[in-house]
Amino acid sequence: MSRQATVERNTSETQIKVSVNLDGTGQARFDTGMPFLEHMLDQIARHGLIDLDIVCKGDNHIDDHHSAEDIGITLGQAMAEAVGDKKGITRYGHSYVPLDEALSRVVIDFSGRPGLEYDVPFTRGSVGGFDVDLFYEFFQGFVNHAWVTLHIDNLKGKNSHHQVETVFKAFGRALRMALTEDARMAGITPSTKGVL
Repeated sequence: MSRQATVERNTSETQIKVSVNLDGTGQARFDTGMPFLEHMLDQIARHGLIDLDIVCKGDNHIDDHHSAEDIGITLGQAMAEAVGDKKGITRYGHSYVPLDEALSRVVIDFSGRPGLEYDVPFTRGSVGGFDVDLFYEFFQGFVNHAWVTLHIDNLKGKNSHHQVETVFKAFGRALRMALTEDARMAGITPSTKGVL
């Protein structure tokens, strides 16, 4: 069964279209007006082996807040639609990723319950002209609409670019693990409740 979805979100602040293929090869295309965020989204695609196509026209002349948050929301909606009833998936995923001096850990549960625990002590306020506060907004939008529990911890790091890149690489790897289909779980919901 195809695990793909396309979702559009149109507000007075942003117009967004997100397409995902959970069984892709890591292909990505972005048009958001936010080059550094696109660099991070590419980490999700490449390390998660998820094909992503994200187009966003937003009010970036004000700042990048609405666009970053709404991309997270729309990606979460697309992810939830693509994963479907979650039968047969591994459900849990985790990854530790280093980049030079930086090390991050990401743990995800496709639990059906949105929750974000986020501890990333950035050493500066922006990277590539992008406000690092907006990464939290992106992930909060994602968890609220993908219905996942997500723990993100930057364990070490002095260079903010390295810090956030390890987060996104680990996020991609954790997604890949959680979304992997387990033949032994075929047709089975990975929960004692029988539903997620």
